[in-house]
Formats: sequence, C-alpha cells, structure tokens
Amino acid sequence: MLNLNVNNETSKLKAVILGTAVSLGPAPKLEDCIDPKSREHIFNNTYPIEEDLTPEMQEFFDVLKKYNVTIYRPEKIENYNQIFSRDIAFVIENKFVFANVVKDRSKEIQGIKHVYDQIDNQNIIHLPEACRVEGGDVMLWGNYVFIGTYSASDFSNYITARTNNQAVNAIKNLFPNKTIIPFELLKSNDDPINNALHLDCCFQPVGKNKAIACPEGFLDRNQYNWIVDLFGAENIFEISKEEMCDMHCNIFSIDQNIVVSDRSFIRLNAWLEKNNFIIERIKYSEASKQGGLLRCSTLPLIREN
Repeated sequence: MLNLNVNNETSKLKAVILGTAVSLGPAPKLEDCIDPKSREHIFNNTYPIEEDLTPEMQEFFDVLKKYNVTIYRPEKIENYNQIFSRDIAFVIENKFVFANVVKDRSKEIQGIKHVYDQIDNQNIIHLPEACRVEGGDVMLWGNYVFIGTYSASDFSNYITARTNNQAVNAIKNLFPNKTIIPFELLKSNDDPINNALHLDCCFQPVGKNKAIACPEGFLDRNQYNWIVDLFGAENIFEISKEEMCDMHCNIFSIDQNIVVSDRSFIRLNAWLEKNNFIIERIKYSEASKQGGLLRCSTLPLIREN
C-alpha cells in the first residue's frame, strides 16, 4: 500500500509520478489547442516533438533518481500526451483526489491506474462532476491550500479556465482543517503572455519562507498583496509577464534547499543561488512550448513532514 503524505510544496520528496513523452502522438490542429502557448507554437511550426521531449524528461528523471526519490511513470497510452501528470490528480495530506480535467485530457488518468490501485480506497476522493479542477491550480503550504480559479460568469468561454468555484467549495468541505485561499487568475484563450493557465504558472513557494510570483498573473491585486503579506516582500522573487509565459514560476522542489530549474532561467537561478538553494539545472524548454514545465510534469505522492 502507498501511504500518501503531502502537506506542502517543498519538504523532502520521497515518491512522485513523473509524466512521460513516450507515444506523444501527432501535434494537435490549431483549432484543437487547449492553451495559447501550444497554439502559438503550432502556428509557428515550432511545436515540440517526442524526440526532443524524451531526453528532457530523462534528464529530469535522472535528477530525481540522484536524490533517491521513488519514481512512478504513467503506462503508455498510444498517441496521447501524458507529460503533465500534475493536473490529473493531486494529494492533500493522505488523500488522493481525482481532478476533473478538460475533456481532451480525460483519458490520462488511465495511465496511472497502477499507482492509485496501491492506495487504500478510503483515501481516494472523486469530486462531483460539476467541480472543474486541475492539479496545477492546487498548492499546499502547511495549513493553507492555495487554489487558482476563475469565477466570472464567462468561465465556459475560456478553454484556459480550469478550476471553478464549485471545486474550491468542495475542497473546503473535504478538508475543514485546512484554510482554503482562492486566487482569481488572468485568462486568455489566444495570448500566452496574458494567460495564467494554472496557479503554478504565476506563483510557487520555495524553501521555508520564499516564493516566486508574477503579480500580473492575478486578476485581483489585493489577492496578490495577501501573498506579499504572508511571505514578506523581501522573500518574493517577482517575475514579468514574459517570464511567466516562459514558465519561470514552474520549477520543482525536491527538498527545502534543492530545486530543479531550467538552465535558461538566468535571473531566477541567480536569486535562488544567492538564497543558498542547490539548483539542479536542466534543459526543459521544449516542454514549456505546451504551456507547462517542471512542476506540471510531477504528481508528488509522499513528502516528509
């Protein structure tokens, strides 16, 4: 049996699901893209291919292995994108919560059946159908669960709106001992620079008391100011909308002092180094062309308390 335990984003990682680029299938048609970053790269004929993505994911795998993390991989679904395992489910405390993802991604969960079959049934949660949520919008920080959302009445007009109020309320009811804090995110169907697809595209805690954030990814500046009050302005590395678009918030913590980052994030990596983080730099830029990066590729199952 898998004894799940996740209460924050940064404590020592023991077990994780890492996505896979095997049997990625053909690039989507322009009209079938479900995020503006993919759309841009389809339009420019620069959409990533399996041969470029596989070595990037292997490099990430090797880093996780180096730190003795138990790594599960999705079982192959032919011609199907299974890179971003973060979104299809998430763990809060010892509960495995199935996410309700966009229809185009609904088969992905089948690829990790061999993992959730090892979890005690009483620790598995299926949310009601009306709850739309993806794991990239769910972030744990001690007693807090931060949730990226879009609650305006035109939710259904945005293919990039992935988590709704019903999901926020359901999570509140399921975890009454947690303080649930929703954040309204900037959404655009066709402009990648003006879109925060998930919360982890514009905000992520690192270490014990620090965070990376793009203020412009938040629709409500007061909500962003709440983050500043919580972490302290001196502990936040602020990035631009262009850096948000390139996924600078979407690094991944293996431990409180160890992060995996893209080697091209010069400014961010310099700040991390200055703050005494060990940085495992890898090339992961092909994955970013699909609107996700390192955090998006992982589904943590066990972190030490």
